[in-house]
Amino acid sequence: MKITALTALVCATVLTACSTTHHEHAEVYAPQSAVAVMSGTIGNEQVRGVVTFTQMDGYVHVAAEVEGLAPGRHGIHVHEFGDCNCGDGKCTGGHFNPFGVDHGGPDADVRHVGDLGNLEVGADGKASYSRDDKHIALDMSSRACIIGRAIIIHGGEDDLTSQPTGAAGARLATGVIGIGKD
Repeated sequence: MKITALTALVCATVLTACSTTHHEHAEVYAPQSAVAVMSGTIGNEQVRGVVTFTQMDGYVHVAAEVEGLAPGRHGIHVHEFGDCNCGDGKCTGGHFNPFGVDHGGPDADVRHVGDLGNLEVGADGKASYSRDDKHIALDMSSRACIIGRAIIIHGGEDDLTSQPTGAAGARLATGVIGIGKD
């Protein structure tokens, strides 16, 4: 998988921001936005897009624009590791689940922090996604902080109930979540 200049910049920004949160007297950084530039896994190079996260009052607004997918529903999740270099997306680990709870739908009271549900892809291979989410955080002092983690788009629909992943299938696209332009 090619590493672009934008990907390198996002990674450098994430690493810099993460390193500042570990100093004993450092001020905790809570960015107002984050972004993941999506690239297709091996065999799915046509998939690309952008997922943005914007801090609002009491929630994070999640928006995505993705293209190159087969029509239908595709699971979308935040995964635990921001490593997208393995080609098949498996180096991102499982769903981001810092509280050790069951998988669920995006509106469930109990769910992985990373459970964002499904993208609805049209006949043209394009999808838009928009939701307000109270489970995820951009504040680096929060256990639910998604900065430095990865977004995965799966080949199939997340059934929102199967444990531990929703049976959403192969990983078609990945992107590291980096700090956005505030």
